[in-house]
This record gives sequence, structure tokens and C-alpha cells, in this order.
Amino acid sequence: MNERPAKRGFAARPGDADGWIRSADAPARRANDAGGFTARLTIDVTPALRGRIKVAAFRRGVTVADMLRDLLAREFPDDRGETS
Repeated sequence: MNERPAKRGFAARPGDADGWIRSADAPARRANDAGGFTARLTIDVTPALRGRIKVAAFRRGVTVADMLRDLLAREFPDDRGETS
């Protein structure tokens, strides 16, 4: 009757690194997203560039995150057979 729910709290961290990146209850975004698992990427940009990125995404009717995911996927394709 007094059992705690299995769902983690908003700011709770999982105990293992794999659980940190892969959350079982996270929905897949798109078919090309490697199973829907994502990780946060932090970059430094000037406020002016950030504004231009946000305006470009708004004009295209997409979110900044989706626009940047598509850009990174185009620039860094999954070349499994390529060796250097």
C-alpha cells in the first residue's frame, strides 16, 4: 500500500551509464534515429547565431532540435563500410 512507484522523479539520475542515455519509456522520434535513443549535446554559440538558428527553424516549420539533427545527419552520414 505504501510502495513507491517505479517511475523516476524529474531530476533523478539512473544508477548506470546505459540507463542515463537509454530510457525505456522514451518514444522513438523517427525511423532513422538509431532506435530513438538520444543524448544531449552542448555547444557554444553567440547570441546572434542562436537567434539566426531559431529564426531559420521557425521559417522552416520545424524545431531547432529537429533541424540540427537533420543537419548533423547530413554532414556525418552513417558510413558503416568506410575505413580510414
